[in-house]
Amino acid sequence: MDFTFKEEQQQFADALRRWVDKDYGFETRKRIIHSPAGVSDEAWATLTELGMLALPVPEDQGGFNGSAVDMLVVMQELGRGLVVEPYFATVLGAQFLNLAGGHGKLLEQVAGGELKLACALGEQQSRHDLSDVATTGHELGNGYVLNGTKTVVIHGGQAGAFIVSARSGGEQRDKGGISLFVVPADTKGVTVTDYRTIDGQRAATVRFSGAEVPASALLGGVGAGWDILDAASDYGATLLCAEAVGAMDAIFAATLDYLKTRQQFGAPIGKFQALQHRMADMFIHLEQARSMAMLAAVKVASSDVEERRRVVSAAKVRVGHACKFVGQQAVQLHGGMGVTDELPAAHHFKRLTMIDLTLGDADHHLERFIAQPGFKHAA
Repeated sequence: MDFTFKEEQQQFADALRRWVDKDYGFETRKRIIHSPAGVSDEAWATLTELGMLALPVPEDQGGFNGSAVDMLVVMQELGRGLVVEPYFATVLGAQFLNLAGGHGKLLEQVAGGELKLACALGEQQSRHDLSDVATTGHELGNGYVLNGTKTVVIHGGQAGAFIVSARSGGEQRDKGGISLFVVPADTKGVTVTDYRTIDGQRAATVRFSGAEVPASALLGGVGAGWDILDAASDYGATLLCAEAVGAMDAIFAATLDYLKTRQQFGAPIGKFQALQHRMADMFIHLEQARSMAMLAAVKVASSDVEERRRVVSAAKVRVGHACKFVGQQAVQLHGGMGVTDELPAAHHFKRLTMIDLTLGDADHHLERFIAQPGFKHAA
């Protein structure tokens, strides 16, 4: 496998890193987090200007038709810079629209930075099982009516529209019977409760109480949304793996710098062999996670569904373990300062923790990996 990024991909990464270093530094980020909105319109405009919103959108809708590998480059830089804007939520929503087809106008708005999306998929009882859907979406006249509650909707309070999974048939945990809808945030019967998460990002509880949408809001067929939901969530997990690698890059570099400058017994603590061994272990975890994130980005578009599921889950497991190990070691090697808000390391660790818990944690994906056909035979 060729691990060398193309010139265009490197240009995207360089442009993002320059912007983060110049205009989205640690102190600026803290001000954004603690502002009433929790996000920055100026930062969103810059991401749009740099072409980041157009990158995953098809060319027919004014985008660049970027691949998951192109997105990996972008997500790594956003993870490194701890960017809290609703980029991930929006591009994940765009992937649902992409896979379903027939919603070119919305994709054009995404590419132009005019529309922010959020994916309302999880529920209180479902944990990481996206097929556990109690929210209902039944036909009513020439449209559908939605009832139910979605929890921890990432950037739900900032979204102009939601991608919603709802049950049109079957039992609560059946994969069949799930329908997907795109629901404008201002739809009557939709209530959004916005809050800040531990990593400085935003999430919301979204309630649907007799929310009516037209037939055009349906993504795919009635009760046949599982394949789109499964594929899009794998795409989202792949992006999160890439973001985690960027965050781990940053926390590793910060820890190495600290060991070189912190003095103890008249010498930098980085000279102590025990600490050098711990840094070496961190580096191994980071590089293994990087390799798996790249593999997932290459395979997430595979026509072999079993291969896609197997590789993405393997990547989420490996990256999840690395997030925990690298984060914990960084905090410990920083000493008591490693858990304070004054150091970026603490914020990177919080973000790494939330990445592991989003779209399935390591335990969930390990079970999913084992459940794939052929696992027992291969073992």
